[in-house]
This record gives sequence, structure tokens and C-alpha cells, in this order.
Amino acid sequence: MNKCTERLYNGIVKENPTFVLMLGMCPTLAVTTSAINGLGMGLSTTVVLLFSNMIISAMRKIIPDRVRIPAYIVIVASLVTIVQLLMQAYVPSLYSALGIYIPLIVVNCIILGRAESYASKNGPLESTFDGIGMGLGFTIALTCIGLVREILGSGAVFGHVIIPEDYHISIFVLAPGAFFVLSILTALQNKFKAPSATNGSAPKSELACGGNCLSCNGCASMENHMKLAEKKAEEALKAAEAKKTAALKAAEAKKAAEAKKAAEAAAANKAE
Repeated sequence: MNKCTERLYNGIVKENPTFVLMLGMCPTLAVTTSAINGLGMGLSTTVVLLFSNMIISAMRKIIPDRVRIPAYIVIVASLVTIVQLLMQAYVPSLYSALGIYIPLIVVNCIILGRAESYASKNGPLESTFDGIGMGLGFTIALTCIGLVREILGSGAVFGHVIIPEDYHISIFVLAPGAFFVLSILTALQNKFKAPSATNGSAPKSELACGGNCLSCNGCASMENHMKLAEKKAEEALKAAEAKKTAALKAAEAKKAAEAKKAAEAAAANKAE
């Protein structure tokens, strides 16, 4: 599996931002009252993720570390504004349905997280596929949640009613329904041993503090990643030294055993 295909697979399955990393919960729970809303929100975020990763990766060597977060936000905000204006012009009904959650894409932790953890450290091609993978994973998750909520709450699929009104469970199109559906889908992931945030398969933090705020060694910046690199280098050096020591001890033990065996053989020959 090449690196680009791996980034797609990670974003959709292994590191799905909704079901595995549990990121972007605000739009996930708020806009998924129908499948079309989830699909629209997911695709909008995918476009922003794609271009923000590509631009940030291309500019990573010229953006000063001290102002990287403001720079990322300016890039993302510009892209979100473009997406917002295009949606307002060509899909006004979806624009009205999503409302305030479109401009809130600017502060979506998925976008800033991928910019900080991947795009700022890898080439434009890999970062582009990372954005596509994460965006598609987010889109699939939102569409699935919206589809279940729409079927149970409105008896419809993408706006086409298939279940009579008497059998609608209206709570599923209300706020509690989002939590119910997310918990049900997460339970199914656990049941079938699929990657999930609640079954221990979520990737661990690579920050120097291990993602534990109580023992934090600094912010999630390049300085922290440098600390992580130093820590890993020290651990690798210690492991190499331990391996070398163990090999020397094994060689000495083998040599001693051979000497003992030779001495015993010599003693046996002398006795004969």
C-alpha cells in the first residue's frame, strides 16, 4: 500500500475523524437531522480540508513557527468564505439548512488538527490525500448518522418518504436523537471489532506529553515535536545499548559454557 492510498484508508477507516478520533462533534450532532445535510456538511469540510492541507503543506517552510496557527486560520477562513459564497449562490436551500455551522468550519478541530499534525510536516501530495481521506471519512460518518436519524425520525431517505407518519419517532430528529444514533453506531463498531474511539483502537497521541494535559510538556507545536524526537532518540539509544549488553553477556556465557565443557572433556580424557 503506497503512502497516498494509506492516507485515504486511514482517514476513512483506521482514523475516521468521527467514529475513531471523535473530532468535530459539534457539526456532527447538530446538522445531521437528514442525510442530505450530513452529506452537504461533509463535502464542504472535505473541500476545505483538501485545499487547506495542500496550501499549508506547500507553505510550511516559509510560515514562521510562532505565527503558524494564525496563518493556518487565515488560510482556512479564506477557503471557508469561498465555499460559503458558492453554497449560497448554487445551493441556497442547503446553505440555509446548515446555517451558522458553515462559517464554524474555520475552527473545526479536524482541519486545524490535520494542518498541525500532518500538513505542516509532509509534502503537498501526501497532505492532499490526507485531506481527502479525512474529509471522506467525515462525510461518510455524517451521512450515516443523518440517514439513520432521517429514516427513524422522518421516515424518509434523502427527502423521499418511505415510512408512514404514524411510525415516525420524532425524537431522532431532535437533539437527543443525535446522541442516541451516535451511541448505537459506536456500539455496532465495538460489536464487530471495527476501529473505534471506545474500544482502544484509536491512535495514541504522538505529543511529547502523550496527550495527557496533566503532565503536559508544552503546546502542540514544533517545540513539542522536537521534544518527542529527542525522547524517541534517547529511547532508541537505550534500547540499542541494552541489546548490545545482552549480546555481550550471551557471548560471554556461551564462551564460559564452551570453556567449561572443554575442561570437563579434558578431565575425562586425563582420567581415562
